[in-house]
Amino acid sequence: MQQVDRAEVLKGSLIFSGLSEEELAELSELTVERSFSTGEFVFWDGDDPDCFYIIAEGKIKVLKHASSGKEFIIAFFGPGEMFGEVAVFENRPYPASAQAVAETRVLGIEREGFLAFLNHRPEVALRIIYVLGGRLRDAQSRLRDIAGERVEQRVASILLMLSSKLGPSLPFTRQEIADMAGTTTETAIRVMSRLKDGGIVRSVRGKTVIVDETKLRLLSEGPPQV
Repeated sequence: MQQVDRAEVLKGSLIFSGLSEEELAELSELTVERSFSTGEFVFWDGDDPDCFYIIAEGKIKVLKHASSGKEFIIAFFGPGEMFGEVAVFENRPYPASAQAVAETRVLGIEREGFLAFLNHRPEVALRIIYVLGGRLRDAQSRLRDIAGERVEQRVASILLMLSSKLGPSLPFTRQEIADMAGTTTETAIRVMSRLKDGGIVRSVRGKTVIVDETKLRLLSEGPPQV
């Protein structure tokens, strides 16, 4: 990847979209390109935080492993999005693992160089605070959903979230959908079967394809309040 491509990747991200061409070129000099195959880990939960990352191509999932070995998927990120930044800014171990779910290229930015870059650019720091605040609200919303919603609502909400990130064709197993919805595989299978029978989703070559987003969104909102 040439430097001009790196600048374009940075410019396409919410965090750095407001930088001047000169600033983008300067920041590009601080980046390191890394490539990952499908299933390869960018970092593991507990690793020392050497970099945070901007995705140039591909997709990343962030996940936690319970002591039982069960996997809980926290979030997905696509091109232009940032991940791993909280641990880097706090200078504490990564709190979760990051794994490529497709052939992926990222730009890594080391902590010390980036902090020096921020010294005279408070507007970039404000953008980071804005993004982190949004993620905190999303996490709180997911916790509230898991605590209070019916399983059908949770599964529908997860499918809508994934579709907004990855498009209507979702390459996830029933187990992965169950983990993200905070339910059992058996329950997820029953819910997905009902969605299929209702013409809301269909299965194609091991993928779940959303057919009727409107019905799925209505299901995610739950029964009308009276």
